Amino acid sequence: MTVRPDPADEVVDLVSTLIRFDTSNTGEPDTTKGEAECARWVAARLEEAGYQTEYVESGAPGRGNVFARLKGSDPSRGALLIHGHLDVVPAEAGEWSVHPFSGAVTDGYVWGRGAVDMKDMVGMTIAVARHLARAGITPPRDLVFAFLADEEAGGKYGAHWLVENRPDLFAGVTEAIGEVGGFSLTVPRRDGGERRLYLIETAEKGLCWMRLRANGRAGHGSMVNDDNAVTAVAEAVARLGRHRFPLVLTEAVEQFLAAVSEETGHEIDVDSPDLEGMIEKLGPIARIVNATLRDTATPTMLQAGYKANVIPATAEAVLDCRVLPGRQAAFEAEVDELIGPAVTREWVTNLPPVQTSFDGDLVEAMNAALLACDPDARTVPYMLSGGTDAKAFAQLGIRCFGFAPLRLPPDLDFSALFHGVDERVPVDALEFGTRVLLHFLTHC
Repeated sequence: MTVRPDPADEVVDLVSTLIRFDTSNTGEPDTTKGEAECARWVAARLEEAGYQTEYVESGAPGRGNVFARLKGSDPSRGALLIHGHLDVVPAEAGEWSVHPFSGAVTDGYVWGRGAVDMKDMVGMTIAVARHLARAGITPPRDLVFAFLADEEAGGKYGAHWLVENRPDLFAGVTEAIGEVGGFSLTVPRRDGGERRLYLIETAEKGLCWMRLRANGRAGHGSMVNDDNAVTAVAEAVARLGRHRFPLVLTEAVEQFLAAVSEETGHEIDVDSPDLEGMIEKLGPIARIVNATLRDTATPTMLQAGYKANVIPATAEAVLDCRVLPGRQAAFEAEVDELIGPAVTREWVTNLPPVQTSFDGDLVEAMNAALLACDPDARTVPYMLSGGTDAKAFAQLGIRCFGFAPLRLPPDLDFSALFHGVDERVPVDALEFGTRVLLHFLTHC
């Protein structure tokens, strides 16, 4: 068996091939495709290196997941879960400069849907897992590799189904790493140079998809109607969409802002009424950071009526709500006051926030791995405004982090690539991340 001396040698090919599997998740099981085929390909790559894999379909045909476990030297320690999802959001080919499922390698990037969300991490994980097995390397603790379905639709047919129906797959796991963290943010130093901060996700907001519904009096569109369901829902949606929930600083956000202030010398006054304006000066990362200062309720869908001259009896709207840790009860009370008595609400999805502290041996191992590959690195915690499969694993008491290491060009608008047009990941970032991950998993 040939052992490649550096697993980074094959990571670009792995990521490119993964992207060529169209695993678009529409949110509707009948039109979601490709996960099973991709999962079986992943299993084959691991089996080539000597792993015994388990393929599991999570609650519906074709929702493929793959698990493999590598025994560590100390069975008394809790196992580490390394998880990544195989599904991606859909992409319109006509909007892209390359085909979104081409996996093209050009201009120093691997292009395609999933390049950063998150077939980059999946490819890095496969490369490192294969190297460990082929080289006969025993990690310090058991490693559980999981490649999962349905994350982009909340994990009902993925991580959440697995946690509820196959908890045995996570036996002994105490900690986990996955998306979205470990990527670099370059900031100006107070001495005139630059510093790369590597953002480790220690928290993420709760994900709550909310449906509003109003019932009214149906009738002819030409008549005056003071009980119009469309009007009631539209007014409630407008109030929520324009509302600014109170600013709340969590531990992860405060620590992140303190680190940025320390490195740059620019004081970010967390008590300032212009805090969000100060954060905007950080550049594109401000989109994520500012979204973690408040709860949000974003209107995304409206549905009512079936003919221009008929006032419908019902109207509905859906909002994507993201809630900070500890804010659920206050958030719901605020929403109820805003929508008023004429509109009812129900949760379509209600997944709680996840958070942990930025300390412990695993954090030290992340820091050491990054420093080994980038001596100018500094790890800092942050909160993700979106959600990940960590929401499912936290239900098992697993301590979850976002750690998919990438050293990025300072001018790359990384956050815009997630679900964006021309999604791509730098080749050298993939190679860097693979080496960091190898160091981390052999010292975790």
